[in-house]
Amino acid sequence: MTRAQANLLLLFAAAIWGGGFVAQSTAMKAIGPFWFIALRFTVATLAVLPFVVFEARNAKVKTSARHAKLYILTGLALFGGAATQQIGLQTTSVTNSSFITGLYVVFVPLIAVFFLRRAPHWIIWPGALMAVTGIYLLSGGHLSALSSGDLLTVVCAVFWAIQITLAGTTVSATGRPLALSATQFAVTAVCALAIAAIVEPISLSAIRAAAPEIVYVGIFSSGLAFVLQVIAQRYTTPSQAAIFLSSEALFGASLAALLLGETMPVTGYAGCALMFIAMLVVELVPGFARRRLPAA
Repeated sequence: MTRAQANLLLLFAAAIWGGGFVAQSTAMKAIGPFWFIALRFTVATLAVLPFVVFEARNAKVKTSARHAKLYILTGLALFGGAATQQIGLQTTSVTNSSFITGLYVVFVPLIAVFFLRRAPHWIIWPGALMAVTGIYLLSGGHLSALSSGDLLTVVCAVFWAIQITLAGTTVSATGRPLALSATQFAVTAVCALAIAAIVEPISLSAIRAAAPEIVYVGIFSSGLAFVLQVIAQRYTTPSQAAIFLSSEALFGASLAALLLGETMPVTGYAGCALMFIAMLVVELVPGFARRRLPAA
């Protein structure tokens, strides 16, 4: 695969994820957030299982008890992110959700500072400041104007950052990203099902009404897009991958405007632009700095 082909695959994955925000929002006209999460990740687990079987045949490291614990912890972090994002979409727009969720790019290195004791690149601090300023502008210059959904989506971005950190550690130890995916999807489905069965009503008619969104997010956003990302990132640079994957927020906002008629004031668009710039500089600047270092 050429680098250009790999980057096009990453762009396609980002477009799929952007469409996922619209599907997640519209599904809740028919079904509760926890039932949606449970069914979505059940479908995602089944979609990834064939790839897991293929991966297992070539695995070089056996799964240990420690690896299993890491799989489960990653799944719990994924459930936290999925739950806060899905509930947040009840009171925030798809546009806000897509951009605020993208702040995980800024939170990942911050988590490395506080929990892993790893000093980040200096760009993290101005990047974090730009992200916070972007949220402020998104609120129209009044933090009180942020909805509970916006605030839940910030929490969601923190959970995504924790999940990404745990996933990176786990895949480095096991070399089995697809086994991790299937396990974390299954853990998320079980957790959501346990809550949904208690707090949310359900009916076959509700499931049928939300079926297109469940299938889209389950098979395409979780299954296909993840596989495309894993394949394509082997043939391109991290910096270019960051550019194409971060376009998820732009696709989410564009599709929300096209399909749902969402709009926002000029200050809101300025806030989205600032958050998008923060995502890019946090990913790109450290890579450029490493390239300039003289070879030893």
